[in-house]
Amino acid sequence: MAFDGIVIANLVKELNETILNGRISKIAQPEHDELLLTLKGTDGQIRLVLSASASLPLVYLTKENKQSPMTAPNFCMLLRKHIANGRITKICQPNMERIINFDIEHLNELGDLCQKRLIVEIMGKHSNIIFCDENLKIIDSIKHISAQVSSVREVLPGRTYYIPKTLEKCNPLETSQQEFFDEIFSRPQTLQKSIYTSYTGISPVIASELCFRADLEGDRPSCAINEEEKLHLYHHFSWMMEDIREGRFAPNIIKNGKEPIEFAAVALTMYADLTIHEYPCISNVLETYYADKNTYTRIRQKSVDLRKVVSTVLERNRKKYDLQLKQLKDTEKREKYKVYGELINTYGYGLEEGAKKLTAQNFYTNEPVTIPLDTQLTPQENAKKYFDKYNKLKRTFEALTDLTLETKEEIEHLESISTSLDIAVSEEDLTQIKEELTQYGYLKKKHTGKKEKIKSKPFHYLSSDGFHIYIGKNNFQNDDLTFKFALGNDWWFHAKGIPGSHVIVKTNGEELPDRTFEEAGRLAAYYSKGRENDKVEIDYLEKKNVKKPKGSKPGFVVYYTNYSLVASPDISGLKQLND
Repeated sequence: MAFDGIVIANLVKELNETILNGRISKIAQPEHDELLLTLKGTDGQIRLVLSASASLPLVYLTKENKQSPMTAPNFCMLLRKHIANGRITKICQPNMERIINFDIEHLNELGDLCQKRLIVEIMGKHSNIIFCDENLKIIDSIKHISAQVSSVREVLPGRTYYIPKTLEKCNPLETSQQEFFDEIFSRPQTLQKSIYTSYTGISPVIASELCFRADLEGDRPSCAINEEEKLHLYHHFSWMMEDIREGRFAPNIIKNGKEPIEFAAVALTMYADLTIHEYPCISNVLETYYADKNTYTRIRQKSVDLRKVVSTVLERNRKKYDLQLKQLKDTEKREKYKVYGELINTYGYGLEEGAKKLTAQNFYTNEPVTIPLDTQLTPQENAKKYFDKYNKLKRTFEALTDLTLETKEEIEHLESISTSLDIAVSEEDLTQIKEELTQYGYLKKKHTGKKEKIKSKPFHYLSSDGFHIYIGKNNFQNDDLTFKFALGNDWWFHAKGIPGSHVIVKTNGEELPDRTFEEAGRLAAYYSKGRENDKVEIDYLEKKNVKKPKGSKPGFVVYYTNYSLVASPDISGLKQLND
């Protein structure tokens, strides 16, 4: 994700089309490093978010309001004093920098017309919002930067504002072919890095996209590019810059399933294998992307402890299972010891005292076999010794057969919980998973006095042909969907041989079209451990043929006759319903 100069250019275009000449009716500071301006324009009221957060600097238009503190911070009060009811006369981006300048016209206490400039710098941890007069003298800023904090530039009241030139980069909108060749192909670094370190506002993502469009590998040394390839890359670069100059943007979010991966203001053709969601404006992209990303990040953070519990127990059980299989393999020689005992009892009467071995015909295979003997023991005692070994290994085999089965079932159960954690999208989903871990002894039960109400519901989709499809988010939901919700002639889908969700298609007594079978298969593939694979084999059958063994863990079922299909875990285009 890159809030680069191209995204800023798209944002400036949008702001000029929506809030230019609009009046600032309200100024709020909901966070210590964030402003919320309410603007009145020709299309009514809209809000502008200006965030200088070190972790998430943002600028976008929204209709949502935010709770502000009871007492406004000093910077907010200063802005209210100077530019409340002011009019935005100009919005611009200097030289593709990650900076937006807002020129604001207002009346002072004497009624004279004055000019001020609000500068928003979107520069990662160095982001800031700076308020200047018409001569670019800093009146105040949302963050004060002294010489002790930065040796590059002070941002303090009374200082003159300027853009720090920490790196000598060129303006990509004004470059020539010769300048492009000199800048890009003379550096001792990779082609991709050479592009984004040479030009202002170009992020690594855009540099990678340019290489992809020119059919060049971004990690190739820039000095190893031939003349034809140089020209080809320059053409793609100049075509992209022409689109930016002309204001031809394509705001979009790249998603892997439902998880946002990247966003941009231009088409990212290098992500053709993922889902591309296009939006009418860049503000929609920023608001949607960071809200979705925040959801996934928050859920991942909250699920860390649960994942740790599951992975620890899973690793312990896998080690135990491997040891049990090894011990089980050692019991395979038990039958040999039984035969040795029988052969000694049959042929040992003729042995001399102190014999070291007995060679006899194995009456099971009709092959000669040589049996080692303990010279200190009689033939009968040697036979008993082998029968004792046989009986011990037999008992071990019988015990281990049950134990390995139990351990394997526990591993499968834990892997299914791990998959449930992967597809969880809300705190309610995690609550239900936590309940399952507690019920099966993986977590200690906490006595809170009241049982927590679980609000998590299965995923709900509508097929292209109008059939409702439900997907369990965890093992409890899988059991409920299959054995309480689904009817006998509804169809049941599941990824073959790997952990995954139960998928139920409600038929309402109708025959399903082929397209619905294919879509349900895609959902079963996506909501399984195989979601990262290109193809996943799916078993499907009518629900009446799915059985649950008595005493089995939640989510575990058996079936003996089924159909199969191969599906891609791509659910783009499928309509999800929010119940």
